[in-house]
Amino acid sequence: MAQVLAGDDRMTFTVTELAKALGHSGGAVGNACETLVARGEAEQIGASPRRYRATATTAQAAQHTPAPAPPGTSGPPPARKAAPPAAQAGRPDPVIRPNGMAYHPRALAKLPDVEALQKLRTAGVAVLLYGPPGTGKTSLIEAAFPDLVTVAGDGDTTVGDLVGEYTQDPGGGYTFVYGPLITAMQEGRALLLDDATLISPKVLAALYPAMDGRCQIQVKAHKGETITAAEGFYVIAGHNPGVHGAVLTEALSSRFSVQIQVGSDYDLAASLKIQPKAVRIARRLAAAQEAGDVGWAPQLRELIAFQKISDVLGMDAAFANLVGVAPLEDRDTVAHLVSTVTGRPVTALALGRQL
Repeated sequence: MAQVLAGDDRMTFTVTELAKALGHSGGAVGNACETLVARGEAEQIGASPRRYRATATTAQAAQHTPAPAPPGTSGPPPARKAAPPAAQAGRPDPVIRPNGMAYHPRALAKLPDVEALQKLRTAGVAVLLYGPPGTGKTSLIEAAFPDLVTVAGDGDTTVGDLVGEYTQDPGGGYTFVYGPLITAMQEGRALLLDDATLISPKVLAALYPAMDGRCQIQVKAHKGETITAAEGFYVIAGHNPGVHGAVLTEALSSRFSVQIQVGSDYDLAASLKIQPKAVRIARRLAAAQEAGDVGWAPQLRELIAFQKISDVLGMDAAFANLVGVAPLEDRDTVAHLVSTVTGRPVTALALGRQL
């Protein structure tokens, strides 16, 4: 990839053009492009379609990669790098997400979860991740698919938000701007439907033809244009069962052959050096929630926030905030547990008297 881009640093290339030059799928090429961009070894120009060009460091990166095999041939396998100590011990290295934060893989079917999702994409098996907010569903998907296009679903999401709509241009006319679904289909990218079950079933119906054997959709708003998905196009969804208004319909569920429950990894919270008492409280509340005694437990997101608050405002304020973020119906139970574990009364974080 780097060699193609560095061949003429004045040119820009689309994912499709690079895929044809290299003889690989659009999805694989898109992933490689995003990796180069994240390293500063390529630059993305534009978004619809994405175009890439070389940077000052692309040529240097190309010197450390084997020349691409011509399309239709199988070149020699790349040299296998020695696994780092953590990988040799059976623990995969963290994966850097597009926002620069590290994702620590978890086990899924005897594989690292990132690798398992990538294999399911290659096999064309759609995946639905479900679990409480803050458990890391989106983080996992971002780590697995660097070429991700995301739709943040809610009750107001329209077909136009998925497919596209006419937008007024500077000249006063109107131009049809493709939505994330069309972008992902044309460029062979992964599409995340975040909070998919908050989107109206009538809106989601526009997506279904792209997910079945047809791999096509008709854009009625744009002269009835037919869009065919490029190789690599893949749909993955997130579902928060406890969120008000979230409905997993049979039509939606049937299109996701693999459905994976995601809960908080409290062992990871401990390894991230989050205050042990906070992790202990979260574990106890999670057990109580599973038994039906409470309706809420802190997830990994709340524990990470706890540590940041503790670093800024102090431990007492962090514990008080942990009580305050609990739903009102569970707040007394949470306050009692936090007070028991810390050995002092703790109430919700609040303003005090005037200074």
